[in-house]
Amino acid sequence: MSEAADAAETRSLPKGASIRDYWTDGSISALCAVLTELSGVTIELRDEKDRVLPPGMSADEPGVETPVPPGAVLFPIEVEEQRIGSVVVHPGREGATRDIAVRAARLVASAAREICTDVSELRHRVAEIDSLYQLSAMLVRGGKAEDTLAAALRSALNLLELHAGSIMLLPEDADGLAKGESEADLERSVAINLSEAWLSNPLPLSKDREFDRRALNGEVVVSEDLSTDPRVLLPEQCVAEGLGSFMCAGMVFDGRPIGVIRVYDREKREFTRSERRLLRSIGQSAAASVEQARLIKLRARERRTQRALRIAGTVQQRMLPVTVPTVPGIDLAARYRPSFEIGGDFYDLFVAHDRLVVVAGDVVGKGVAAGLLMSAVRATMRAYAELSDDLELVMARTNDALCRDTTVNEFATAWMGSIDPGTRELRYVSAGHDRPALFRANADGVWEHELLEAGGLVAGVQPGEVYPLERRTLRPGDVLLVFTDGITDALSFAGERFGRSRLLACVTEFLRAEPDATASAIVDRVFWAIRQFSGLRQQADDETMVVLRVY
Repeated sequence: MSEAADAAETRSLPKGASIRDYWTDGSISALCAVLTELSGVTIELRDEKDRVLPPGMSADEPGVETPVPPGAVLFPIEVEEQRIGSVVVHPGREGATRDIAVRAARLVASAAREICTDVSELRHRVAEIDSLYQLSAMLVRGGKAEDTLAAALRSALNLLELHAGSIMLLPEDADGLAKGESEADLERSVAINLSEAWLSNPLPLSKDREFDRRALNGEVVVSEDLSTDPRVLLPEQCVAEGLGSFMCAGMVFDGRPIGVIRVYDREKREFTRSERRLLRSIGQSAAASVEQARLIKLRARERRTQRALRIAGTVQQRMLPVTVPTVPGIDLAARYRPSFEIGGDFYDLFVAHDRLVVVAGDVVGKGVAAGLLMSAVRATMRAYAELSDDLELVMARTNDALCRDTTVNEFATAWMGSIDPGTRELRYVSAGHDRPALFRANADGVWEHELLEAGGLVAGVQPGEVYPLERRTLRPGDVLLVFTDGITDALSFAGERFGRSRLLACVTEFLRAEPDATASAIVDRVFWAIRQFSGLRQQADDETMVVLRVY
């Protein structure tokens, strides 16, 4: 097949196209007249209705109604497999001269076909580009997806000279069509010239939803006669709706199915490659429009969510102690750094029953769920601690409350201690929390540390759990360090943990250098060491520390 013939299969023409649609100065008719003079054999240009188009006539003149004489040789001029005219060689004396006339007429018809094909392609491209430009402009403006989809469907129907159509969308989280003989998973976005009975019918157009499945796999599906196509599920319904032929393209964005665009003609019709290509292009633009609208909506929702999280984080921060209580002989400092807007760590410092109460904890998870659980645990522990100074009972009741009111996946570690300012007695219990460190200078002035052991399962797992009470007597100069695992789990860029050993060494070295350091200075030093260790690496977990120094 020649390039011209191959190109002709990819062009789009309006119905009833004629060589008059490509008429300019009548040069083809003039060329036929010159060849007639040279050969002595009549060669003429005719339109699609076999009317003679003589030299000098204009495109809007009707032409000459003259039958094609018997024995004439006719060379059709076709574009998109549609005859728009012909070059006719009248019968005459056989011989070399007539053979030359026939050969010349064949070349004239071929040249006319190529010229008209190029013009048809150019017109089609201009129309296609104009349509896609308008859709792109709507995308850039970021208007409603419904408006863009309606414009896309109207554009497809106008350019393809079709009667009706619809755009159907899949749910946002769908990864394809649902199984079964139902279109319940498709939502109507826009429809033109289709009845409500047609649109509301849950049955698909094709058996096993073949048309839509193939379209979403990248094909442009065509049915030239819906009434006889064996793939059609209900051909009688197509006849009742007045639909003769059908074309469908998938709306796919970045490999994800968005929906399908379907167009119909009243009559039986063959669809060309260029028509299929145009529908595919419009479908892709429509898919981009839907995805952009969803992205804009998602971003707006995300902004609202982020604002709500910031507000919730602020509220959560207010639930933590704003100031530390003033207790004779004890210096206190605390710091809390959530890894997200809302964290799962907590601490509390308050006076109850003439004793200073120190609480630190860490609930499972991060984000909103962890923040809510954290608030509940902290409030529960403070409420029970204000009712009773029996720390064993307080932790046991907190555990039972968590077991009763949370799921199996929700639990918390917690440490609670109380100090009598007069006797400096420390009583404490632990629910599976990291062991606090007690730093003390020995008789030689050398700083040593002790990890405060205590038994007890994490809170919220086993009702009736017992939390043994432990005691220590603090001395002047002692430093108590209570922290969560976010401190020791801080990572370097090499993926190495900060660890308990570094934490203990950091505090010990600092106390050696500054034996009288305040609680606040010790907190600053630890967090500075963590930041130096982690660099610019993103914080992986909440970091909480309480430091108590006895004087």
